[in-house]
Amino acid sequence: MKNALIQFVEDQVQVKDFPQFKAGDTITVTYKIVEGNKERLQKFQGVVLQRASEGSHATFTVRKISGNVGVERIFPISSPMIESIEKNKEGAVRRARIYYLRGLRGKKARIKEVMRKKDK
Repeated sequence: MKNALIQFVEDQVQVKDFPQFKAGDTITVTYKIVEGNKERLQKFQGVVLQRASEGSHATFTVRKISGNVGVERIFPISSPMIESIEKNKEGAVRRARIYYLRGLRGKKARIKEVMRKKDK
């Protein structure tokens, strides 16, 4: 009984079509912020630390440095507040969860970029 209800709710959730990204990629997430009766769009640009779970209940964690302080935010992929996701850079990392980035500062926290050949 309980599984049928959970499955029904998960079927009702609509997941938007976002670009493929993984840990190490730099992305910009544009999401809606509701303040009282006003809505505005805000962009959060940072490095993806992880992708967790699959399907409609998947989440991803984005980390950025703001004012010399690390800021992380976890976004549900099926959130209706996410307006768009733009992939800025593709990072070359060998892990699915790059938590080691939390302990690095400055130039040590850089991620090597994957260079793709463009077809003519």
